[in-house]
Amino acid sequence: MFLKFKKIFTALTHRLLDGLTWKKFFFIVLGAAVCSFGIHNIHQRTAITEGGVIGMMLLIDRWLDLPPAFITPVLDITCYALAFKYLGGRFIKISIISTLSVSLFYDFWEMFPPMLPDLSDYPLIAALAGGMFVGAGVGLIVRQGGSSGGDDALALTISHISHWRLSRAYLFTDLTVLALSLSYIPLPRIFFSVITVTVSSLLIDRIQNMKPGRLYVRCEEN
Repeated sequence: MFLKFKKIFTALTHRLLDGLTWKKFFFIVLGAAVCSFGIHNIHQRTAITEGGVIGMMLLIDRWLDLPPAFITPVLDITCYALAFKYLGGRFIKISIISTLSVSLFYDFWEMFPPMLPDLSDYPLIAALAGGMFVGAGVGLIVRQGGSSGGDDALALTISHISHWRLSRAYLFTDLTVLALSLSYIPLPRIFFSVITVTVSSLLIDRIQNMKPGRLYVRCEEN
């Protein structure tokens, strides 16, 4: 029984990693570490809310009283189903690896005390810094052809269908959810959330469209 399970697990792992280079895998893991570090040390401590799936989950929980444990998987599965239709199976395969990496790093960072100063009294700095961490981390993951969650899958699908820039697709989903969230969240808190999602959206787009070798060339020039 154990050998049969091991054989099935090995086959699934091989199929999942097939075509994924070590370089891509490294940048996926690095991106997962960076974005989860920022959310754990900045967003969660300063109560900066999010757009996308997280914001929609909070909105539904607030007005329909449905448990997050039920809402989040439904929203994520819906986003990934749309992504599978328009972006293909390879995207889903890489996204499984990146999503698992993000989850594992969330658990990892929670094993340690906060590693950054508490920015609760400086919401503007928190919004900018949080947006940079999320933008850099998710940007690395998206550049490898995957996503860190349903938010990214939805934005990438919208970008593919509408031919919008990725930053515009991210802002569309995030700002729509944040606008709806005004029904229960004070405007000042939403204002700082708009800043953080704007920064992260622009940074994700910039990293995704960065030409290969551009960083190396800049280092050589210096």
